[in-house]
Amino acid sequence: MIKLHPVTLADKFWIDPVVLAENSPSADYNFGNIFLWDDAYRQQVCPLGGRMVVMPCYESAPFFCWPVGSGDIVPVLEEMAAYAAAQGFPFVLRGVTADHLPLVRALWGDRCAVTAERDLWDYLYDAEKLDTLAGKKLHGKRNHINRFEEENDWRFTPLTESAIPACRDLLDRWMDTCGEDEADGIDDEYRAIQRAFDNYAALGLDGGMLWVGARPVAFSMGELACPDTFDAHFEKAYADVNGAYPMINRQFVRYIRGLYPQVRWINREDDTGRPSLRQSKLSYHPERMVEKYKVGPKT
Repeated sequence: MIKLHPVTLADKFWIDPVVLAENSPSADYNFGNIFLWDDAYRQQVCPLGGRMVVMPCYESAPFFCWPVGSGDIVPVLEEMAAYAAAQGFPFVLRGVTADHLPLVRALWGDRCAVTAERDLWDYLYDAEKLDTLAGKKLHGKRNHINRFEEENDWRFTPLTESAIPACRDLLDRWMDTCGEDEADGIDDEYRAIQRAFDNYAALGLDGGMLWVGARPVAFSMGELACPDTFDAHFEKAYADVNGAYPMINRQFVRYIRGLYPQVRWINREDDTGRPSLRQSKLSYHPERMVEKYKVGPKT
């Protein structure tokens, strides 16, 4: 039986092994993203049959996320459909990856509508390529980094709890200067990052900071999505510091590869449909996208 409750930090205990069993590179499933964005998504969660049931409630109506885990998925989906019917909202699944689509089609065939949600597709990069930036395609990134190194007395450090106040100040200053294209959803992101700072140790996040002299100019943080994929949740830098963004990107990837030698992929999450963010993510030439779909009743 589905017994949903608001997500809390205590849910990490049971969610982490369920997500590990799914072994997906998607950024949607790890506990960090569920917990950090809860102010925006107002999620209800519960375990069911070895799987995780997540019901966000934003936009126009509640819906379900794909129930990740390792138990038999058919009775879980049936329970979710019955719950939606009893509560009076359509049974809609989101966060359905391309790997899940064969099962969706085997279960429901042409009785459901499958819609690609391109704005929510994750960008997946080869970790070694982000580390070395080798090849012609990434020569522009190397040029920016070379200029940064020539112009600045810089250092990279792990992000520790003692440095969080400096990161909060950087975030506030970044908020004051963000452009119009970045403004959509910026308040939700700001609250998510502040929640990450508030619960940094408890969530087990890994982060890094870039300094010029005594001044912090960039930070990044995230967590493992699965054993071979690291999910970079947030990355912020001063836009007026030439090369700060490519530099924090490279140095953080190097740091993560040192912590987790098994990591082959870096998930830099979606672009939410923002043109400047899409251009930026494409400029690093992802190896592939983690495609996501919405599955619902035909209308």
